[in-house]
Amino acid sequence: MPLLPSDPRSVVQRQFDAYNAHDVDALVDTYADDAEQFALPSKLLASGSAQLRDRYAARFRDDKPHSALVSRTVLGNMVVDHEEVTNRSAQGIVKASVVAIYEVQYGKISRAWFISALIS
Repeated sequence: MPLLPSDPRSVVQRQFDAYNAHDVDALVDTYADDAEQFALPSKLLASGSAQLRDRYAARFRDDKPHSALVSRTVLGNMVVDHEEVTNRSAQGIVKASVVAIYEVQYGKISRAWFISALIS
């Protein structure tokens, strides 16, 4: 059975693809207008479309990130990704292992939490 565009796995995959394409508009479109992002457990990183747009525009301009999906688990409306993210900037290449937890409601990401550790 094909996944629906509002299926949590499909929503997160569209966000993942937009991130790797450095497409700020497409990425922000996968989030609810009042979405929030946190560094786990509760450090607010961005709230709302404008802050998300600013956050990713700066990252795409400065770091040129690329994410490789290691694994994805879907549990109801929650999607947990393990990713390896490579940032390329004027300061060099930095690699990190990231766990991203996305809560999807009504076909949009409503909240996301991130845990990251540098890879040596």
